[in-house]
Amino acid sequence: MDWSKRMNLAIEYIEDNLDGDIAIEEVAKIAYSSKYHFHRMFYAIFNVTPAEYIRNRKLTKAAADLVSGDGRVIDIASKYGYDSPNAFTRAFRKLHGLNPSKVRSSQVKLSAYNRVSFHLETKGKEMLDYRIIDKPAFKVLGKSKDFEFDKFVKEGPKFWKDYVSSDEYKLLLELTNGRCGLISEAPLMSVYFPNEQRSKNAFTDILAIEKIFEAGSKKETGSNKEIDSKQEVSSKKEIGSNKFDTYSIPTATYAEFNCTYQTSMKTNRYIYGEWFASTGYERDGNKPDIAAYFPMAFRPLKEMGIRWWIPVIKK
Repeated sequence: MDWSKRMNLAIEYIEDNLDGDIAIEEVAKIAYSSKYHFHRMFYAIFNVTPAEYIRNRKLTKAAADLVSGDGRVIDIASKYGYDSPNAFTRAFRKLHGLNPSKVRSSQVKLSAYNRVSFHLETKGKEMLDYRIIDKPAFKVLGKSKDFEFDKFVKEGPKFWKDYVSSDEYKLLLELTNGRCGLISEAPLMSVYFPNEQRSKNAFTDILAIEKIFEAGSKKETGSNKEIDSKQEVSSKKEIGSNKFDTYSIPTATYAEFNCTYQTSMKTNRYIYGEWFASTGYERDGNKPDIAAYFPMAFRPLKEMGIRWWIPVIKK
């Protein structure tokens, strides 16, 4: 079954259950997809998260019920999943611009968040270049934080912008002195781990370096002074590394895309919004997406090279 049919089955399920509880896990199953992959696909295609879409559609239906019926506001709020009338009022006002109690009192204008549908149309469109590569397992070391999908769009960029101005971030970079990893071939990465087993719709975001040193490692040399120097550097790195989180990246096959910092989000949306749907590849389970950063000396940030690694399997 192609992605157009799968996504539209999921949308049909949402629309049929707006007056009940809708779990994203269940919607993803309808689309024959993992929760993480469904989130990324949905957001890339419709520019809204599944949870936000469901919320706006419920509030659109609630407004129609208020206009056409004589049910109490508290009953309509409960029908669409709001246990608290205050929470319903806040959400309703955010979308429609007025309190639900005012809907019947006068002629008012209400917002209608329309149902979406997905139709893949790639004819005549230029496809981005990519290649399929295999990489062995490796470890990364860095700062990690859990985000919910709905909150990441607003909170994620600010969190990481503040973090890269911190002394902790400087210490992270000093651990490798800017050297590239042996497997990742990158000096710095963002790694996005799906958290499929958690009840909330979340993922773990890690700003990391590849771990290319181990505690207590020694190499034979012809100079005791050189040995002592290397041990001292290794000891300092181990002390510094204790401040950070370590994650294991499993062996994987990746689709690799190259872009710039300026076009990185557009490229990622293309991958999830069109590339998967048109190539016959599926995202490989719980393995992470990786964005590798390649700064260029004396060049603006927007021109920094970005390489996306997306774990894939052939459908």
